[in-house]
Amino acid sequence: MNRPSLGFVLLTACYIFTLTPVDADINHDLVLSKASRKIDLSSQLVKVSTSITLDNGGNQPVDSFHFAVDPSVADNLALLSASFKDGDDETVHLSVKETVIPSHRDLKIFLVNLATPLQSGGSVDVSVEEVFAHAMKPFPAKVAQSDKHQVLFTGNHYTFAVYKSKQQSTTITLSSSNIESYTKLKPSSQSDNTITLGPYSDVDAFKQSTLKVHFENNSPFMAVVDMLRIIEVSHWGNIAVEETYHIKHVGAELKGSFSRYDYQRTPAPTSIKSFKTILPAAAADVYYRDEIGNISTSHMLNQEESVELELRPRFPLFGGWQTRYLIGYNVPSYEYLHSSGNNYVLKMRFVDHIFDDFVIDQMTLKVILPEGSKDIKLKTPFPINEGKRELQFTYLDTVGRPVVVAHKTNVIEQHIQDFALQYTFNKVMLLQEPLLIVGAFYLLFLLVIIYVRMDFSISKDEASESKMRAAGLVEEVLRLLDRRCGLYNVYMDAVGKYKSSKDVAAFTNARKKLDTDYRAIGNQVTQLQKQLAHEQSDAVEKIGELQRKEHERKQLLDQAIVMAEKVVNGRLNKQTYVDNENSNKQKRERLSGEIEAIAATL
Repeated sequence: MNRPSLGFVLLTACYIFTLTPVDADINHDLVLSKASRKIDLSSQLVKVSTSITLDNGGNQPVDSFHFAVDPSVADNLALLSASFKDGDDETVHLSVKETVIPSHRDLKIFLVNLATPLQSGGSVDVSVEEVFAHAMKPFPAKVAQSDKHQVLFTGNHYTFAVYKSKQQSTTITLSSSNIESYTKLKPSSQSDNTITLGPYSDVDAFKQSTLKVHFENNSPFMAVVDMLRIIEVSHWGNIAVEETYHIKHVGAELKGSFSRYDYQRTPAPTSIKSFKTILPAAAADVYYRDEIGNISTSHMLNQEESVELELRPRFPLFGGWQTRYLIGYNVPSYEYLHSSGNNYVLKMRFVDHIFDDFVIDQMTLKVILPEGSKDIKLKTPFPINEGKRELQFTYLDTVGRPVVVAHKTNVIEQHIQDFALQYTFNKVMLLQEPLLIVGAFYLLFLLVIIYVRMDFSISKDEASESKMRAAGLVEEVLRLLDRRCGLYNVYMDAVGKYKSSKDVAAFTNARKKLDTDYRAIGNQVTQLQKQLAHEQSDAVEKIGELQRKEHERKQLLDQAIVMAEKVVNGRLNKQTYVDNENSNKQKRERLSGEIEAIAATL
C-alpha cells in the first residue's frame, strides 16, 4: 500500500483549516455565568433589558466583550446601550461600538468597552438595553372597526450571546393577559400578563430557538414615517423651531368602511383620537397646522418644566390611515446659544417628545445659522448621517445662510438628547441687515428726489394737460355736489325738529345757516363752471343742466318748508299737509335721481 506524500498531507491540512471557521476575534475564555433577560411588549416598541454576569476564565485581563443582537429582530434595532453599577451604586454608561467578526459577518455585533479591565478569575455585572421598532406585526393584518388589536412577536427562547451561558432566564411582559398562543420550551410558565422562560442551563453560543407570542395589544401603534425639524437661529434673541410630521397608524388596517355612527356608539380599541406632545418650557407663539390650515382642536398646558400640547387630528386614525401636520414655536436664544467672543455653541435637543413610545422611521434635522457663520462643527451623542451643507436665502441676505443637515433612522424617546453645534460669527456682521435697510431707504429717497426734480418730457402736451385740469375741476364739482346733497338731509332734519318742538327761533337760525352754506356751494359750482368753459365744453353743459334741476329741487324744498310752517301755525290741516308733502317729496326724489344720473356722466 502506497503511503501519501508529504505534499498531499500539507495540502489536505490547509484545505481543512480553510473550511473550518475560526472565531479568532472572540475571547473564548469569557463565559456568561448568568443571563437574565426581560422583554417588554406592553407598547408598540419591543424593549429588552439583559443583565449578564461576565466571568473571565482566562489568564489575561480583558477590557471589552462582544454583544450580539438576536438575528430575528436585528433589522429593527433602534438603540443599544450598556451600563453597570460602580462601588457607590451609581450607573456608569459604557462605550458601545458596532463591530464585525469575520466568521459571523451576517450578525449585528457590538463591542462593549469595560470601565476597568476584568482581571483573570474575576466577574462583572453588566446591563444591556435594547429597543426595537416595528418588531411586532399585526395578526390578523386587517380588523373590523370595533375589533381588538392582536399582534405577533417573533424572537428567540434563548438569550442570543457570543459566549456560552451557564444559566439563562427570560421574562416577557405583555400589555394584557389575553394571550392567544405562544411557543413553549420547557421549562416555561404563564401568570396573568407575564410569560417566564427557563431557567436554561449550559446554553451554547449563538444558540437559537424560534419564539412566537400571539397576544392582544391595544396600545397606539403610531409611527412618524417622516419628520423634518428646522431650527432657525437668530442672534437678535430668538430661535424659531418648526417640525413637519407625516404620521401613520401602523397597526392592523381597517377592514371595510368607517362608520361614524358605530364609532360614537361602540369603542374602537385600535383608533387613535389624540396624543400629547411635550415642548420646551420656554416655548411661545405655538401653532399647529396642516395642509388645510390652522387646527383649533388642541390644548396647551404650561407647566414648570415643559409645555404640554394635546393634539387632536381632524379625524381619528385607524390602521393604514395617515395624517400630516406641522408644529412651530419660538424659544429665547439665551437659553440655548452660548458665546465667548466670536465663538458660539448651540445646544438643543435633537428631537422633542412627540407622543408616548414614539418611533420616527426617517428624521431630518436642519439647523439654519446666521449669515456669515463659519467653522461649523456638529457633535451628537449618538451616530447620525450628516448630509450635504445647504444655503438658504431669506430677507436681506446676500451670500445665504449656512444650513447644517443631519439624518437618522429609527429615532425613539431615548434619543431625546442635546446636540452641540459649534461655529464662529463676527459680531460686526450684526450691523449688516440694519445698514442694508438704511442704505435701501436712502437710495429710494434719493431716486424720488431726482425724479420729481427732473422733467423727462420732450415737449409739452397741451391737450393732455387740459384734460388733467378739466378732470381736477370736475372732481371738485362732484365733491361740492356731494356736500349739497348732505345739506338737503340737514334741511329735512331741521324741519322735522321744528314740527316736533315748534321752536321758531331755533328753526330760523338753522335755516339761515343752511341757506348761507347752500348759496356758497352754488357760487363755487358756478365759478368752476366758468373755468371749465376753457377746458371742456361738454362738462359745462352738463353742469348747467345740473344747476337748473338743482334750482327746481330747491324751490320744492322751500315749498315744503312753507307747508311745514303753516301746519305748525295751524293754518293748514294735517291731512292736506300730508298729501301735499308726499307729492312734493316724490318730485324732489325724481329730481335727485336725474341730478345723480347727470353727475355720473361727468
